[in-house]
Amino acid sequence: MDFVKKHYEKILLSVVLLGLVGALVFLPFMIANDQQEQRRMSENALNPRAVPLPPPDMAQQTNVQERLKTPYKLDFSTTHRLFNPVRWQRTVDGRMIKIVAGNEVGLAVVTNITPLYLILTLESVETNSLATNELAARYSISVERQAATVPGQRIKRPHYVSVGEKIDACKLLEVKWSLDNPPQLQLVVQLIDTGERAILSKDKPFRRVDGYMADLKYDPEKKSWQGQRLNAILKFAGDDYIIVAINQDAVILSARSNQKKTTLTYSP
Repeated sequence: MDFVKKHYEKILLSVVLLGLVGALVFLPFMIANDQQEQRRMSENALNPRAVPLPPPDMAQQTNVQERLKTPYKLDFSTTHRLFNPVRWQRTVDGRMIKIVAGNEVGLAVVTNITPLYLILTLESVETNSLATNELAARYSISVERQAATVPGQRIKRPHYVSVGEKIDACKLLEVKWSLDNPPQLQLVVQLIDTGERAILSKDKPFRRVDGYMADLKYDPEKKSWQGQRLNAILKFAGDDYIIVAINQDAVILSARSNQKKTTLTYSP
């Protein structure tokens, strides 16, 4: 104890010096560790790591798209009758019938459908003393438009034309002789409306279907109509029906009261 009391200053100084030496020994490691931490912080600040965003929630939009694929259908004609009210119709015997399906009082029946033709026929050839070849001759071509809207235009009308000239229905392109026995004069024409070529002669006129007319009947009222064409009006079953289309197999009627179309099939 006397030694410690006499030399405690030296012992204390020695301990302090040992601590300083230890600090000097570990100081480079501390500096390196601090520099590494600074570099890490600098790297994170300059090049931060991007965190991916979570996937968006598109459930609401997807549900809307699925609903649009199968839209909700509202029936305002056959069930609710909001825009197409039920029509009541009086029969010939005075009874009132509720028209729901449209055929409660029966439909008209198509009894016949007749095609209507455009017919071009070579009627005659006229020449004179100055006509030295077929180009100078005049050819009489009759035009018959059975499907014309105006009745006066349905009759056969003669027209005179030379090669290179045209009339309302066709243009005469060429005159030639057939190889039949006996040979026959033929005209090569070009139709004005379609541009197609056709050959006609006295014995073989050109024929093309341009429309149809129909015969109909309605038995509940003992009515019948012959030779009805497009836009003809038929009155039966308490309504007016307009013929809006005719082909070789059917007639389509449109009711004037509600514009409902009905197809009448023709069964020969």
